[in-house]
Amino acid sequence: MDSKLNFKNVILLTAVALALWFTLFPIEGHADGFSHSAAVVFITLIFWSTGALPPFLTGLLFFALVAVFKLIAPNILFSGFGSTAVWLIISGFVIGSAISVSGLGKKLAFSIAPYLTASYPRLIGGLVASAMLLGFVMPSSVGRSVVLIPIGMALAEQVGFNLGSNGRRGIATALALACNMPSFAILPSNIPNMILAGSSETLFNIHYHYTEYLLLHFPVLGILKSLLIVLLVLWIFPAKISSTTGNHSPKPDEPFDSKIQKRVGIILGITLLFWISDSLHGVNPAWVGLVAAIILLMPKWGVLAAKSFNSSIDFGTVIFVAAALGLGALVNASGLGEYVGQAFSHLLPNTIENTFLNFMSLSLISTFTGLITTIPGVPTVLSPMAANFAEATGFSLPAVLMTQVIGFSTVLFPYQVAPLIVAMQLSGERLADLLKITLPLALLTIVVLMPLDYLWWRLLGWIA
Repeated sequence: MDSKLNFKNVILLTAVALALWFTLFPIEGHADGFSHSAAVVFITLIFWSTGALPPFLTGLLFFALVAVFKLIAPNILFSGFGSTAVWLIISGFVIGSAISVSGLGKKLAFSIAPYLTASYPRLIGGLVASAMLLGFVMPSSVGRSVVLIPIGMALAEQVGFNLGSNGRRGIATALALACNMPSFAILPSNIPNMILAGSSETLFNIHYHYTEYLLLHFPVLGILKSLLIVLLVLWIFPAKISSTTGNHSPKPDEPFDSKIQKRVGIILGITLLFWISDSLHGVNPAWVGLVAAIILLMPKWGVLAAKSFNSSIDFGTVIFVAAALGLGALVNASGLGEYVGQAFSHLLPNTIENTFLNFMSLSLISTFTGLITTIPGVPTVLSPMAANFAEATGFSLPAVLMTQVIGFSTVLFPYQVAPLIVAMQLSGERLADLLKITLPLALLTIVVLMPLDYLWWRLLGWIA
């Protein structure tokens, strides 16, 4: 207890010292508001990355500091609450609750259990592969988590993995990562991908085709990274499924209400159909999810009592996500994002001859920028600098833009990616467990996957 208190005190003193530093020694050539924004951003990131304060409390602190010191307009600061990401999260909690409460998650788990529960490695590998494949048809990381997390937790219960056990934590972290990470390699399946595609088209009239993008990124960032996730989970959260629990079948005290489950299944099926076909009808996945959530809460039609709305949604997570989006808005509006991007650009070597060093430098610039801007902010900050980076490295403009994907798919801390927070909240396991996977996964990505990506890009002719 004392060591924990001492750690929090050190973090608090560090944050106060940082705030005083930026106040007493403003960044040269910029207005005071710029330095104050930098102080608030770094204080927020310190608390989020260390967990010294609960994420939602850090989010409230961020809102308070920005609003009190009038660093940006309130409509920009609180724009996250009006974003599609927040509403997709709210609807996702309701849909996930309906899947769990109705028993549909357990029923689906029992139906696939014979194929997955023969062993723990097979269970983890099967769930990761399922999440990776679902990325091809469902355009939302939160949506994939909403569907798969309840099933994974039901499987954990079925094979005897209790809350907080290694096996259950392994399933939770594997699904949280697999519902998000591989989809960075599938163009329409992640928000940062779409921001990058939009920026490339708007700024440089460069269009990326689905197959071109998939071939460039999926073999390494999709397949190999998913394999690393499986290996890391098995290593960090070892567990074993006994022969008696692996072939478990529903007990008499586990009744299934087929009528309610059928209703949830139909609503979920229609929702999935609209999510999959969003490119045809043009309705954002968030609004599709919102309609589904409303139907699930409606008297007679739905399966959740209206009063269960508050208990279904973790409003702390909603505040955290809105604060993360607000932080990105502050970084962009204050000019801090451009400043960070230019500062990281000094990582580029002064020669165009060493293509490997240039490739690694561009990828790491994207990775480190994501620590400040969060992942969705990376393409917003770096895309306008792509022409300068291309000139400095000798790479083509499309290649420079595509190195961002390698960088922003390399996640060190969960706060960088809101869907990871939501997935862990849906699972009921601790967010700190996810950090045990993201840090070594990022290190392995830099040491192993980035060099492999370089060789793959050379083979495809993206790098001369």
